[in-house]
Amino acid sequence: MDENTTSLGQFYPHLRGDATLVSQEYLLDSIARKAEESRLTQQAFIADNSTALVAVANSLVECFEKGGKLISLGNGGSACDAAHIAVEFNHPVTAGRRALPAIHLAADNVLMTALGNDVGFENVFSRQLLHCASPLDAVICISTSGNAKNIVNAMRVAREKNLLTVGLLGNEGGILAAEGLVEHQLIVPSRSIHRIQECHVLIYHILWDLVHSGINKVPSHV
Repeated sequence: MDENTTSLGQFYPHLRGDATLVSQEYLLDSIARKAEESRLTQQAFIADNSTALVAVANSLVECFEKGGKLISLGNGGSACDAAHIAVEFNHPVTAGRRALPAIHLAADNVLMTALGNDVGFENVFSRQLLHCASPLDAVICISTSGNAKNIVNAMRVAREKNLLTVGLLGNEGGILAAEGLVEHQLIVPSRSIHRIQECHVLIYHILWDLVHSGINKVPSHV
């Protein structure tokens, strides 16, 4: 399915030159349809992946209980989500839940530009994993396509180091899924980057809650 001729054309007819079709009513309807598409995407993911989410959470609980840390990584909007994950674990806003160690590999822009300049942008994450990841750690990568070269390279390093790996992916999972580079594949069934990213937010908030519930032995209430 070509997003340029389906989703974009459906939501924004003026991109096809049909400016006369753009009205307040149409735009309001477009908002409602986007929200519904997002809801259905998340609903479909949860229906197929609830058991997988529990399995990922249990693995992360074991990681933290053994003294490991969580390492997150992504590009662009997914880098923002990776940063959000690290903040959620480092600084839980829910009372009674303790901080858990997590780092975001794109947080240091000086290091990122140094690595990009010296070893290539495709190695900015893998080079960091080589020296900052311990055998007890877990890595969560976020990629809507599953094909980002720097993430693929990083997850190859993670596999070589025998780290616990989780992938928040989209579409069909790309290279990361095809080559089995992540142990836990959480693939959002959509070709829309926006719908995938919206579902990724749901996924990591659920994982955060499940992990803390498992560690603290308290009921979920997020």
